[in-house]
Amino acid sequence: MIIDRRTLLVGTVGSAAALAIWPAFAAVPPLKKKDTYKVGFAQTESNNPWRLAQTASMQDEAKKRGCQLVYTDAASSAAKQVADVNSMIAQGVDFIFLAPREEKPLIPAVMAAKKAGIPVLLIDRSVDPSLAKAGEDYLAFVGSNFIQEGQRVAEWLIKTTGGKGKILELEGTIGASPANDRKKGFDDAIKAGAPDMVILASQSGDFARDKGRQVAETLLQAHSDATIIYAHNDEMALGAIAAVEAAGKVPGKDILIVSIDGEKDGVQAIVDGKIGAICECSPHFGPKAFEIMYSYAAGDKIPPVIINPDRFYDASNAKEMLASAF
Repeated sequence: MIIDRRTLLVGTVGSAAALAIWPAFAAVPPLKKKDTYKVGFAQTESNNPWRLAQTASMQDEAKKRGCQLVYTDAASSAAKQVADVNSMIAQGVDFIFLAPREEKPLIPAVMAAKKAGIPVLLIDRSVDPSLAKAGEDYLAFVGSNFIQEGQRVAEWLIKTTGGKGKILELEGTIGASPANDRKKGFDDAIKAGAPDMVILASQSGDFARDKGRQVAETLLQAHSDATIIYAHNDEMALGAIAAVEAAGKVPGKDILIVSIDGEKDGVQAIVDGKIGAICECSPHFGPKAFEIMYSYAAGDKIPPVIINPDRFYDASNAKEMLASAF
């Protein structure tokens, strides 16, 4: 069956409810210009340093601007995050910042906000573009170029190893845009640039440290000839370090580990020689997200996609950049 926007909504909430949340606005709802706003921030989870840093950034900026922030934590549940957004709508927020846990399940929440006349800005993760469109169903997406992150890690790996190695890939949350794109960017770059490199296995560690450790242990047992671990985030990479050590091998020597995010523990692991390289994915969304909201209220045209610049860490700069990592 082909899944389109109507099919997804009907399948998710039932025929009558689906018709009820079709947007009343042809485009993104307007935002009245005011000095301060009541805004919602629907966070996906709070189980790692990246999410905690992002939440702190949003809370700090809301306080700085005198905005009332309605904050929710979906606790790694897409269903709860949809309910969180519906609660914000019921509370009459002016604007919603949404970090969607998964690409498809959050579509009804985006559409419900639009129908209620509340603009939504997607931050750090996006939704399926075939089901909801930036500049039409929601204001914009602001975040990193996840495909490029995967590409940059792959390019460093190819250059460092001479294009040789056997890779285990620890994927992020199934259905999440960073996991999908970081896999695509990395896998495509390896395939195109290093025919002598092979991805032995690829499995989700759900962006979590302990899950990453467990998956890495299993994959290392099944593929004792692996020489590289590519993790979609630092938490899983740090879990992989423990798995490599438990297998009696030396991370950074027997197994080269590469990752994405740039959290302080990850950058420290580069300094310690246990991780080879990390492409940054900054969690500091507060200033940019609120700037976009106020610019939209002022009548400025907002680009549908706004990409954050990300740094790259390896042994050449990790020590000097450690203090600025989150």
